[in-house]
Amino acid sequence: MPEGHTTHGGGTRRPQPRRALVTVVGIVVLLIAALAFANRGDHPSAGGGSTGGGTSGGGTGSHGSDAAPTAPTGQKPVDGKGGAGIPAGFAHTDQGAQSAAANYAVALGSADMFNTDRRHRIVSSIYDPAVSAGLQTSLDQAYAGAALKSLGLTADGTAPAGFTFVSRTVPIGTKVTSGSGAGSADAKSVEVWCTDLVGLAGSGSTKPVSTAWFTITEQLVWSNGDWKIRSSSQKDGPAPVAADNQAASADEIAGAVRDYGGFTYAR
Repeated sequence: MPEGHTTHGGGTRRPQPRRALVTVVGIVVLLIAALAFANRGDHPSAGGGSTGGGTSGGGTGSHGSDAAPTAPTGQKPVDGKGGAGIPAGFAHTDQGAQSAAANYAVALGSADMFNTDRRHRIVSSIYDPAVSAGLQTSLDQAYAGAALKSLGLTADGTAPAGFTFVSRTVPIGTKVTSGSGAGSADAKSVEVWCTDLVGLAGSGSTKPVSTAWFTITEQLVWSNGDWKIRSSSQKDGPAPVAADNQAASADEIAGAVRDYGGFTYAR
């Protein structure tokens, strides 16, 4: 029973200052320990599974040199958003360049690229101003005519009535292949290994949603306080062995793409 409360025998215990002092000291020590433990989550070298909050799964911290292909590092995700809602304000480091490259790969592989106005906003947001204007014209030509028809889309890049167009790129990992090192380097080449979903979901679709694996190489430059793409290229693979999964129905795929949102990627 707490000090001063009546015992079962009917008598009243007298307060014992010494015991009370020991109890208070013990509580204070526990609180200090709890606060110290909680604060570890914000330290760059702390372990943890939160996005960008530290290393996990045996990865290295932001100052490590070993590869950590599946683990986030100490660099926290960006808070800002640029044009077309794409993350912006990446760190002027290798980590920042990889984060930018991953998020830009998602934007370039999205269904928004098939809409002229949204594509223009994406390109203006993520490409170096020195090349974005000229790139708009060539991309307008690429996202037209036969390219749209091959995907089963109409001339304005939309899905036919009764169908849902699916185009989503998912980065699997990134690495800097040139320009690595000092944070002051203003040009880096970053590879982004990706998988994607592309096709028309709907009953009787002749272009069902399928997956592919590819690697995008982005030549990034530091421009106006952020990483921007100077040029990019793509190659197939590496592709894993396909699992023996039962294919989902068109309605299930359309619903999953609609209901499951994407992510802001951070290295």
